[in-house]
Amino acid sequence: MSTGADAAGTGAAATGAGTGPGPGPGLRWHGLLRRLRRPASALLGRRARLRWVHLVLGGALLMPYWMLSVVLLGALDPENGPLHQVLLQLASLALSLPMAALTALVPIVRALEGAAARALGAPERAEEVSTGPARSWAARRRTSAWYVLHLLFGGVVSGMTLAGVPFAVVLTYSPLGGTPVDEALRYWQDRGVPFVLPGPAFGLALLLLITAISAGLGALLARWAPVLLGPTPEERLAAAERRAAVLAQRNRLARELHDSVGHALSAVGIQASAAARVLRADPDFAEEALRAIGETARAAVAELDAVLGLLREEDRADTETAGPTLAGLDDLLRQLSGTGLRIDADLAPGLDRLPAAFSREAYRIVQEGLTNVLRHAGPTAPAGLRVGLTAGLLEIELTNPLGTARPSRPGGGRGLRGIGERAAVLRGACAAGPTEDGAGWRLAVRLPVGGAG
Repeated sequence: MSTGADAAGTGAAATGAGTGPGPGPGLRWHGLLRRLRRPASALLGRRARLRWVHLVLGGALLMPYWMLSVVLLGALDPENGPLHQVLLQLASLALSLPMAALTALVPIVRALEGAAARALGAPERAEEVSTGPARSWAARRRTSAWYVLHLLFGGVVSGMTLAGVPFAVVLTYSPLGGTPVDEALRYWQDRGVPFVLPGPAFGLALLLLITAISAGLGALLARWAPVLLGPTPEERLAAAERRAAVLAQRNRLARELHDSVGHALSAVGIQASAAARVLRADPDFAEEALRAIGETARAAVAELDAVLGLLREEDRADTETAGPTLAGLDDLLRQLSGTGLRIDADLAPGLDRLPAAFSREAYRIVQEGLTNVLRHAGPTAPAGLRVGLTAGLLEIELTNPLGTARPSRPGGGRGLRGIGERAAVLRGACAAGPTEDGAGWRLAVRLPVGGAG
């Protein structure tokens, strides 16, 4: 009994060992199909089909040059014969390519070829293919080289498609019809030529060869598209300069919004808090604070309209002259006094005679500096402001004690960076940090009056 049980167990184990570890036929076929999927996609996938259309388009573009070359060379040498005709076709192809290269020097050719390459050529880096006209001779020469390659490869693929595919079909069906092609194949097979395949195998091999050549030439063109149709170094530099100009404009708008609207919101918030604290104890002060809130809000709306005018690119004569200048510092100081901020101001005479663009930037620097005092030192902290003007140099110095400093709000820290950017635009210098005795904070800005950029 034990021997039978052992034998049964051994048989079951053997059966399990024979069927368990190895994959079944279905899994093996699935793995094989998965391995063949990538090369099949490279030869017959959507990208390969688009590239074939792109190459056939190149062959169609080659036809006018080739026909003109055939007419010209045929008129020069009218001799007729099989070998002569073959040489005539090759010579016509050699003559048609320089003619195509000359016509590709027209600037609009790059725009057309770039659009076709993006849509049908499926380049690896489509965003690097230009779709605008060539504006330099370097770009025209590169476009000319691309055009010649497109027409040459397109002519090869078109010729193989038009002549090779029907011939392959005839080879595939030759055993059914007893065609002369089948008889020729049998003639060479009977004489022991090893490389002559049966008609169907020969036809399928020819179709595979045409497909592989088409996919290879299409992939080669796609790889060269960014090199020959991409922007030149001069165009890349011009694009970088345009992007830098856009970024500079965005930074300017960001500074305007931060300094004008941010200052107004900070002042309104502090004035509202002060009015709420003394609303019943000191109604007169609360009334004055509410009046200051209204003035600050109206000024902020006016400055916001100016910034929005820049965003909409409205009349530059209005938007470039909009905004307060150093002549309005007295109004700014009076507005901030409504928050309880005590400012000891020393303003040099002649600030109202400074250039408008320069004066607006300097005003924003003073405004942002005072707003930072409100935000970080508190409305009760005393501040000292000195604006001096000597020998064509404007000096702004703002100090406040550190004893009442408060933590910065989340997301802050753009104010000093904006002041530094404004000083750099005016070709000046900016320094900020603790005072020498460590008891206060000092902001110092030096701006040459003639340095407005």
